[in-house]
Amino acid sequence: LNDPYQVAAVTITMPIFLFLMAFGSIFGIGGGAFISRLLGMKDYESVKKTSSFAFYGGLFVGLVCTILALIFMPNLLNISGASENTYLFAENYLRVIALGAPVIILGFSLGQLIRAEGSAKEAMFGMMLGTVINIILDPILILWAGWGVQGAAIATVIANLISVLYYLRYFKKGSSVLSVSFSYFVFDSKIIGEIFSIGIPASLNSLLMSSSNIVLNNFAVSYGDNVVAAFGVIGRINMLPIFLLIGLAQGAQPLLGYNYASGNIKRMKEAMKFTGMISAGIGSLFAIIFFFTGRSLVRIFIDDANVILLGEQFIRVIILSLPILGILMLITVTFQAIGAARPSLILSVARQGFVFLPVLLIGNY
Repeated sequence: LNDPYQVAAVTITMPIFLFLMAFGSIFGIGGGAFISRLLGMKDYESVKKTSSFAFYGGLFVGLVCTILALIFMPNLLNISGASENTYLFAENYLRVIALGAPVIILGFSLGQLIRAEGSAKEAMFGMMLGTVINIILDPILILWAGWGVQGAAIATVIANLISVLYYLRYFKKGSSVLSVSFSYFVFDSKIIGEIFSIGIPASLNSLLMSSSNIVLNNFAVSYGDNVVAAFGVIGRINMLPIFLLIGLAQGAQPLLGYNYASGNIKRMKEAMKFTGMISAGIGSLFAIIFFFTGRSLVRIFIDDANVILLGEQFIRVIILSLPILGILMLITVTFQAIGAARPSLILSVARQGFVFLPVLLIGNY
């Protein structure tokens, strides 16, 4: 729509979306890491109980998020940095996202559980099914129906719902060890402890990232809505390599956890080495591509001269992290896979709390 206010509005609400993904990480990454180790130990009964607890836990937390987000909507928007020009757009977007919180959380967590079982193809298909539906619905709801950012939010929620339905069908008919049956739902202290010991550090990383983005948005809005819009566009462009690198790391996680639990440390190290080399190569390739095509990539999203100029400047700084970003993700996932809760927690807190925020404050000053 070439409207920087609507682009900025989506950028402002992105931290809340990251909060939902953080809660999904508790049950998806925490539960998935434990399931991989349980499979290595061939404890299939505990796998069923863990997957059932992760499903109902994610559903309950999603419903709580919906209620809280709707009650505290004005507070969330003000904290996130909504301006007079972007407030109404951001409110329309966030209201729909809040209503869809349960399926957004489950869409992320269930895919992680299925990947932990080793069924990478099914996990990928469920994710791609939602993505394709989102792409199809976006122009229909944004342009044809004329709903703008609200249409984008509706498309996102519907897409996640379709993914969740596909995953539930797989749980019922395709998996021999995973289950969402309520008969397997138990408050087992060991299961809860294992899920939370890895899931909370993983979610903390997303929560701190979300909090950092809120601070960043509040600083950026003081420089104008065009700056916020440019950050939003660059964030979307940067998602392509980031999600590829996340996919590589998460794809390695079941292999790492299974071999660690079964005592095959040599194969585990080989998987780490291979994944690290591929990650560094992919990150470096995207850094080179983005350096030379930054302006053209920003123009795909919005034809606004000021936003394009800012976006080109921003992307040439952001790409510096891409060659090493995959290595960081691999290290984080390895800690999660072997159940090393403390270093996973330290890594999550240090990157955002002790590096990003201080540098942001000093740089802004």
